[in-house]
Amino acid sequence: MKDRKAFEPIIAGLNEYDAFSILTHVSPDGDTLGSALALYALIRDMGKTAEVICEEPVPHIYGYLPNAEKVVLPQDAVGYECVITADCADMSRFKKAEHIFEGAKYTMVIDHHFTNKGYGMANLIMADASAACEAVYYLYKHMDKPITPEAAVCLYTGIVTDTGNLTYSNTTPACIRMVAEMYENGLNITEINRNIYRTVPFSKTRLQGHVLANMKLEREGTIGIATLTVAEMDSFGATNEDCEGIVDSVRDVECVKVAIFIREGRDGTFKVSLRSKDCADVGRISKKYGGGGHAAAAGYTSAEPLSTTIANALRDASEVLSE
Repeated sequence: MKDRKAFEPIIAGLNEYDAFSILTHVSPDGDTLGSALALYALIRDMGKTAEVICEEPVPHIYGYLPNAEKVVLPQDAVGYECVITADCADMSRFKKAEHIFEGAKYTMVIDHHFTNKGYGMANLIMADASAACEAVYYLYKHMDKPITPEAAVCLYTGIVTDTGNLTYSNTTPACIRMVAEMYENGLNITEINRNIYRTVPFSKTRLQGHVLANMKLEREGTIGIATLTVAEMDSFGATNEDCEGIVDSVRDVECVKVAIFIREGRDGTFKVSLRSKDCADVGRISKKYGGGGHAAAAGYTSAEPLSTTIANALRDASEVLSE
């Protein structure tokens, strides 16, 4: 088990304060929601008050998470005395909830991104963890708190989605042991995997087919790039949620070493998602533009026109592949 010393500031904060606001990141995924809702369950089991805040409604795909219906938008949040951020590499990741973080009496950060410089008063940053949920799992253990069935669903969701169903390079023996323990204690992984990977809206199937049919290969096929505009998304009646997984499909093309997916936002900016096959550090590209992530999976937001955003991404990808 990870050294307890790193967890002590977080444990002290959980014991000292009575009410907590837990922040998740924009474009919420399984890890930010899973870690936040597992923390919510832990705090409620301690007899204390908590709320989970997300800038966007919980994606349909994660509606099965226990207490997902209690997640609130920033404008509807109370904003308690202690704020915890879950899986947020920096403050830009929770945008509209920044005022809640800044107005707190005490702030705590729980994360696993190596780009996180520790912007809280107490920071638990496990760069070697498979997911933020892994850090929360250890938190339960160090506090001698039982991992309840609802907490197990949340923790498993974060680990399995951030590791590509236990297939990515960040999969470790430690996280596999965590999954095994929860499975032995009754976790229904078959049902959860069906919810995540085997229940696909028709709009998502059509949208992804369109994007992938129009993807391009550059640099002798080593770079795969796909783009999506708001107009294209609307033509399929699709949502941001339907874009999840596109960049992974680009990376899965046999010759591709670095995958790029650029999606237009309704504010005119572009979200750039990056993936690599362990032969290039795309985290360095993301960091260059103020984004976050890991060596094999990262992302950032570009305010440049689409043509410039594409040109920059291709140049940067080519550079990291040449190193």
